[in-house]
Amino acid sequence: MHTVYFDSNASDALRRQQLYGGQLFVFSPRPSTRALCELARQMIEEAFGSIDPLKAQYHMSVEEYVAIVAPLKPKFIHHPETKRLIRNVLADLGCDLEKTYQDVPRLRMVTSHGYLTSGVGYAHHPHRDTWYSAPMCQLNWWIPVYGIESECSMAFHPRYWNRPVRNSSDKFNYYRWNSEGRAQAAQHIKSDTRQQPKPLEEVELEPQIRLITEPGGIVLFSAAQLHSTVPNTSGFARYSMDFRTVHYDDVVAKGGAANIDSACTGTSLRDFVRSSDLAQLPEEIVSLYDQGAPVEGALVFRPENAVVAGRTTGS
Repeated sequence: MHTVYFDSNASDALRRQQLYGGQLFVFSPRPSTRALCELARQMIEEAFGSIDPLKAQYHMSVEEYVAIVAPLKPKFIHHPETKRLIRNVLADLGCDLEKTYQDVPRLRMVTSHGYLTSGVGYAHHPHRDTWYSAPMCQLNWWIPVYGIESECSMAFHPRYWNRPVRNSSDKFNYYRWNSEGRAQAAQHIKSDTRQQPKPLEEVELEPQIRLITEPGGIVLFSAAQLHSTVPNTSGFARYSMDFRTVHYDDVVAKGGAANIDSACTGTSLRDFVRSSDLAQLPEEIVSLYDQGAPVEGALVFRPENAVVAGRTTGS
């Protein structure tokens, strides 16, 4: 059984357990999320100038579009205000800032009718974030920046919550992805050949759940949820942002959702910082997730390693 909780007043502890059990949470826009959206919109609209970012694909080549959004994404990620604004969102939702660890917010764009589906505009196939070396206790917070429709949203595939999907996550190493895959994002325009975990069997997309919120609304879900990008047929680009959190107690206990089909190596836990003071998780705790894993590549992604059209960027 899958339940969608709207504007739940559950404590963070109860909410986490429900999320680890496959439930979904939706929250209405609030001042803290509107502030985060306002920053994103300001940066997006500044980057596109006089062109409407929702319709930009009709006024420029895909290469010109990529030249705008490739530097925009890291600019948003590393903006000095984003971590503080995320902390405000977490406090608003009852998270203990001394035990909640957050990563950076990611700005995403999904253009319409297949204009750009690779690299910086990657349209995600059905996947679990846990295939990408996310801990089983990771929670994903997804927020639309502008209005969205069902035709440009995100889909959850509840049939697979307790059903394994044969996949290629055993070929994925997070540290190699940091040094190679992430750094190459903007080079993939017409197609995306980066090694990413994918299903090795046909995934039945129905039944599926699409959750539509106003700009600044939150869709909160477990990293173990199988989800995908809905092929955008809305006629306009979808801009959204997302960030992830883990709770210290659940990291230490190796808690969270059940691992039914993830076989990747490495861990993304070094990307997380404590919400209260931005301190990293202790290395002795993170190393528990590296036992038996080959350490090759970069433990943490460094923006200076990313290259766009022959120049360095922080994609």
